[in-house]
Amino acid sequence: MYASIPGADEVRSGRSRGEPVVEREGGRSGSRAPAGARDDGGDADRDEGASKRRNPARQMTNVRPSGRTCEETASRGPATGAPDTVGNFTRAVVGGGPTAAGYRRATQRAAGKGEDMSKDGRAGRNQQVQRARYATAVVFCAHGAVTGSFATRVPWIQEHASVSAGQLGLALAFPAIGASLAMPLASSVIHRFGTRTALRGLLALCTMVLVLPSLAPNLVTLCAALFVSGVAGGMSDVAMNAQGVEVERRLGRSIMSGLHGMWSVGTLLGSAGGTLAAHLGADARLHHALAGAVLTVTGVIACHWVLDLHPAQAEEAPPRFALPPRSALVIGAVGFCAVFAEGAGLDWSAIYLRDVLGTSAGLAAASTTGFTLTMAVARIAGDAAVNRFGAVRTVRGGGVLAAFGGFLVVIAPHPAVAMSGFALMGLGIAVVVPLAFAAAGRSGARPSQAIAGVATIMYTSGLVAPSAVGSIAQATSLVVSFGLVTVLACGLALGASVLRPREAPPAEAPAREPVTTGPRS
Repeated sequence: MYASIPGADEVRSGRSRGEPVVEREGGRSGSRAPAGARDDGGDADRDEGASKRRNPARQMTNVRPSGRTCEETASRGPATGAPDTVGNFTRAVVGGGPTAAGYRRATQRAAGKGEDMSKDGRAGRNQQVQRARYATAVVFCAHGAVTGSFATRVPWIQEHASVSAGQLGLALAFPAIGASLAMPLASSVIHRFGTRTALRGLLALCTMVLVLPSLAPNLVTLCAALFVSGVAGGMSDVAMNAQGVEVERRLGRSIMSGLHGMWSVGTLLGSAGGTLAAHLGADARLHHALAGAVLTVTGVIACHWVLDLHPAQAEEAPPRFALPPRSALVIGAVGFCAVFAEGAGLDWSAIYLRDVLGTSAGLAAASTTGFTLTMAVARIAGDAAVNRFGAVRTVRGGGVLAAFGGFLVVIAPHPAVAMSGFALMGLGIAVVVPLAFAAAGRSGARPSQAIAGVATIMYTSGLVAPSAVGSIAQATSLVVSFGLVTVLACGLALGASVLRPREAPPAEAPAREPVTTGPRS
């Protein structure tokens, strides 16, 4: 009777874990017998089995847990305490667990209806995920535009707050401090409100507080404003990366590098707008108020199309201040190396060319621009490399490339060699941060908590890198500082294996489509 169904041998053998119950329509009302058992109506059963082999829908409808038909289970859910053998049988047929959805899909496929419905369902889901992908890209771009808009008006903010260069350096540490302290809270916010509402609210907060630093009249209020900006920016960073990881998982291919490329594009757009406003002599308060309003509206509209995921009712809420899991610490170590090298290149490349190689200020600034542009281009194109070579090979190759670039910087006899080295560094480390977020999202049962942990480690690296490079340079030289950066780039190549994709935990694994129940070979 079960010859045409995968797993029939296990069902027929009647293992000790339990046996499925088969209804015999020709027998007494309500009579049941274990699968494979014979009685006085054996000939009738053989005829019945032949009929069911010709009619798979009838066959699978009569396989049921605890006296229910599949159709009853599909409408009311699986019976409590159903034997494990029934679950194994269901997994053999539909590729999932003993759920009502599995029985329903099996019945529909056997009746000849499941395939068309499955295609329509997949098409609708794919369109939804594609819309979520583009919406998430807009969110990343808006988040990056906040950074670019602020960075270009720092001189105006310094003058308005009447702070010295040393005081400004102290104040600029507060965004990273606020982000590092707030990121562990993001997981509980996402768990409570869902991914869409959390992302919409946190992104709106991030864009609206853009104006606060330009309103600060003194050092204390400036530090407080930058701390709040860091809190909003860090928590929205976790939320948008969690959204990107989920979209990537559903698409089944790498998109995180491209999303971070859109963040770089947003930074460039925000910088361009800020440069224009500064050139026109616009008040930074007016500029940031208008930019914040535009970015808030853009982000809120884009969040309408992102995925809206909520935890299961039985899922335990994370702690309000969630410490990163152990797996996130290892991934975060790789991200730490990448962000340290990125911070050194952004903050110190121009100074290196000016002080070590004696170039003009204009040429020195061009090295920073080249470093930023190569990172943006590499992130936009990075998904193609990841989809072709895999995350581990891509990061390993990038680490080798970044280490070679750092080596060129250290030995550079001419500014052109050093600028080429900085460009190679940017090219090599560009995809590491996106892939670290993607790996964190696959590393445990609660992606937002792992992403928050990795982000906290990487933000800490961004906080430490500029001062560490400066301290080492003051004690020795900038050449020694970038020698350390080169060693960390080698660490990317050595630690790339921790970014290897892992399968989602069973609770999060997407339900597989039913398989065709054909004859076994």
